[in-house]
Formats: sequence, structure tokens, C-alpha cells
Amino acid sequence: MFTGIITDLGRVERVEKRGDTRIVFRTGYETTGIATGASIACNGCCLTLVEKGPGWFSVDASAETLSKTTLGAWEAGTPVNFERSLCIGDELGGHLVYGHVDGVAQVTGIEPEGDSLRFEISAPKDLMRFVAPKGSVAIDGVSLTVNEVGDASFGINIIPHTAQATTFGTYTPGARVNMEIDMLARYVARLLPKGLEN
Repeated sequence: MFTGIITDLGRVERVEKRGDTRIVFRTGYETTGIATGASIACNGCCLTLVEKGPGWFSVDASAETLSKTTLGAWEAGTPVNFERSLCIGDELGGHLVYGHVDGVAQVTGIEPEGDSLRFEISAPKDLMRFVAPKGSVAIDGVSLTVNEVGDASFGINIIPHTAQATTFGTYTPGARVNMEIDMLARYVARLLPKGLEN
């Protein structure tokens, strides 16, 4: 479990095609303090650390993970948001994020708004019904507040700190991003009587 507060902006060092795909990352984390088998959210996708060394760690991604997220398009140099798993007693600064990517969305617009940037995100129809104004959403692992919701897209604001400390500073219109809906919205929709969930 995570909070959507990014603690390192790393990058892909290399991608090795095997039975599964091994992805090696460069990181600013002190990896000696991270156990093999630990969970790390990589652009919002919960992955298991399988190897590590000074300034790097690696994970294995299955074909299922590659097909349901943006990971299948990663290559050497791709910037990646990292967050280590939540510990009891840690500050919950964002919202509860599970690292289970629900689908791939797309950046369809970026406009300056004061010192911030207003992003328009287009999401699959089956995910849009879970997005609410002033609700929470995780985009590439970043906990964000939804500003407004349209039929097929929603808006978010990115402050300068977030643009600098995460991959949001690298995005242009057309960028594909991992999306995780708020777990509370998922369960509320599940509990609604049949036919009222849309």
C-alpha cells in the first residue's frame, strides 16, 4: 500500500527480455536499506524488488503487467516515479493507493494556469464513472485531486514542485499514463443497486 507521494524520480537503465521482462532502474534510494522482495511503486505499478546494488534495483514484470500498463513501452532513459510501500506510523500525505493499475489514460491537453499547469486527462469510459470532482485519482503513482469531470476526460492541476519532482514535468499531449481509481469509489459503485452504478 502507498500514499501517492513520490519519493524518488529515477529512470530505466535497461530492459531485459526473458521469460518475464526484467527492468533495471537507476535510483536515488539507499538500496542497502531495502529488502529483496520489498514492494516499490513504479509509475503507480506495485512491483517486487528482485535484485539491487548501489544506486540501482531491478524488478520482473509479467506479460499481464506489460499489457495492462505503460511498462511495455519503457526503454533505457524512461523517467519513472518511485514510492516505497507505506509503513505503520508513516504520514498519509496523499490518499491510499494500492499499486493496482486500473487502466491506461492519455494526456490530451496541458495549459498554463498561474504558476501551475492544468492537465486534461482522457480515460477509458469504464474508469470515468469512478472519477468525481474533488475526488482522488492516482496518475503514474501521483496522488492528485480532480478539478472537473467531463464525459470522457477530467482536469487536474500540477504545481511547480510536482512538475519538478515527478514525471509530470516531462509530459506532452499524447503521453500515456497509468491510472488507478480511488478504492472508495470502486466499492461505493459495487454496493449500488444494479443499474444505478453508471
